[in-house]
Amino acid sequence: MQGSEEPLQEAYGTVRRRRGDEADTAGRVLQGLPKVILVDIIAPQTSPEESLARLNELESLVLTYGGFVIIRKIQRRQTPDYQTYIGKGKLQEIVEYARENDVKYIIINNLLKPQQTYNIERQVETEGIEVWDKIDLILKIFDKHATSREAKLQIELAGLKHLGPRIFKMGLDLMRQGGGIGTRGKGETNIEVMKRHIARRELKVRQELKKVEAAQQSQRNRRKVHHGFKTVAIVGYTNAGKSCLMVALTRKNVKVEDVLFATLDTRLGKLYLPEIQKSCLMSDTIGFIRDLPPELIEAFKSTLAETIHSDLILHVIDADDLEMEWKIKVVEEVLGKLGCAGKKKIYVFNKIDRLGETRRKELEQQFKILQPLFISAAHQMNLPVLKQAIAERLGRI
Repeated sequence: MQGSEEPLQEAYGTVRRRRGDEADTAGRVLQGLPKVILVDIIAPQTSPEESLARLNELESLVLTYGGFVIIRKIQRRQTPDYQTYIGKGKLQEIVEYARENDVKYIIINNLLKPQQTYNIERQVETEGIEVWDKIDLILKIFDKHATSREAKLQIELAGLKHLGPRIFKMGLDLMRQGGGIGTRGKGETNIEVMKRHIARRELKVRQELKKVEAAQQSQRNRRKVHHGFKTVAIVGYTNAGKSCLMVALTRKNVKVEDVLFATLDTRLGKLYLPEIQKSCLMSDTIGFIRDLPPELIEAFKSTLAETIHSDLILHVIDADDLEMEWKIKVVEEVLGKLGCAGKKKIYVFNKIDRLGETRRKELEQQFKILQPLFISAAHQMNLPVLKQAIAERLGRI
């Protein structure tokens, strides 16, 4: 098994690619944030581009949460280590580095098994270092950005589902605190108590979400039956510019930030279409991300319901993103899981103000099969063309 790591200078890779000459300034700001080590296990056949893309995205999540990546560790393995996910030698190396550099978080770019989390934490518990997997990080970001009761309930549900299997670790902690194997029965009793508590809370959260979903369905029915509104859902990979497009089309006052998962709640706005002399409703909701676990998709289904029940989907793509091809694929896969694969779509390539004419023509040719529309939501470029396309699609329904 061959191990490798990216050098320290890669720590600002994401910032440098996205903000160019602002990298040094960003670096100085990040110095005041908690230090983070990123860890990834990749198959031996994984390309350098894929490896870099995986860690770039994880670093973007860390930046969104409020952390400072000081180094990335990569290990090439066919399968992760059953006990510690990372091989023991690599884990020891990471732990020593974390101790020497006052690291606050070790974040693993995958979903860890409870025993793996427990075994890694045992190595760093005296240092005050926290061990998170990718889902822990995403849930922390969600929690920071949630504003509505619906979003908070969804995050709690996802957290409970993620916490459930980790009762194993809690039970072992109770056993250790009680004196070891001799108190195993007590530990098992506490595990059962925690299981029942989590199950009761999960049931209550689901019941609350069902009330929210029923109210939303009633609102959708009124909009469709009584007002005749057709609906257009704005979807895309997180940070593609969905909220910016929502503002540009509807003047709706929504939060627009250059961070991942800036939008968690569904936002609705009205767009008048002079070509058909009607208004439609636009919805903007949570962005998608690669390897988004099924339990997170399930937890956010009530938010994503506007997409599921929409008449038309605008798939927004960052035209300046070198990784757009696989991000388009990720969004299409999530839409498929939501049962939206067959819906009418318009592929909207955003941020063309950052492209030269040659690059734009290359993209037009490369994605010709998608019949792309090129716009800049931030600079109001080609929005009339997009509105006309929306009117034409809705006029056929």
